[in-house]
Amino acid sequence: MHLIDSHCHLDFKEFDLDRDQLLSHCQQLGIKDIVIPGVTAQRWNKLLTVCQGSAMLHPALGLHPMFMAKHQPEHLIQLAEHISNHHIIAVGEIGLDFYIADHDKESQVELFSVQLKIAQQAKLPVLLHVRKAHEQTISLLKQYPVVRGIIHAFSGSLQQAKQYQDLGFLLGIGGAITHLRATRLRAMVSQLPLSSIVLETDAPDMPLHLMKQQYNTPENITVILDALTALRTENKDVIASTTTENCQRVLGLENK
Repeated sequence: MHLIDSHCHLDFKEFDLDRDQLLSHCQQLGIKDIVIPGVTAQRWNKLLTVCQGSAMLHPALGLHPMFMAKHQPEHLIQLAEHISNHHIIAVGEIGLDFYIADHDKESQVELFSVQLKIAQQAKLPVLLHVRKAHEQTISLLKQYPVVRGIIHAFSGSLQQAKQYQDLGFLLGIGGAITHLRATRLRAMVSQLPLSSIVLETDAPDMPLHLMKQQYNTPENITVILDALTALRTENKDVIASTTTENCQRVLGLENK
């Protein structure tokens, strides 16, 4: 089995002590590729260094909307330079977050728009963080069409899912579906076309139902796969292979 974690912050400090051991266990579980998105410019160099340590790790770089206070105008210049000088598979984690308190919509939209332009110019896919802002995000993607991408931790409506699919986007499904009280999300996930789904952990965040670990890890892709299988009509092997092929296609990982 070949599984992909399409969204995992393996560069975070939680993994500093046992990262190599963790990756070895992931390979034993059939998790062959892990995509690591960036969140702030200060963390990009460590992220790239971590990815250089293993062929199964794939870097993305971006400026996350939840860390607006950390972003400076020169970071956008640095983002373009890093894309030119390093093998980056996507621009991300970028997007809009209108859920956080005291958010500045105008500043978020401006930052997101420039990063979409950078992705356009580099012909790279994007990894999008979207909370309480699906309609605004869809509108911006129509203004600044990019080659393709993934909506991380998708929890919108089926109608919004269809709009994203029409724009060439996949939908990231993670540990939230393991929570039995997430009835609306679980029902929506059961109805999505399998061709639109990729698996993700968002480790070390997004804890799973009854998770025994101190924090989430990419090993839990196998748990998320089992949870998704329980909600779908397809068998586990078909779900595993299709979600992997979806991710390979959109992120250009087929030959990596």
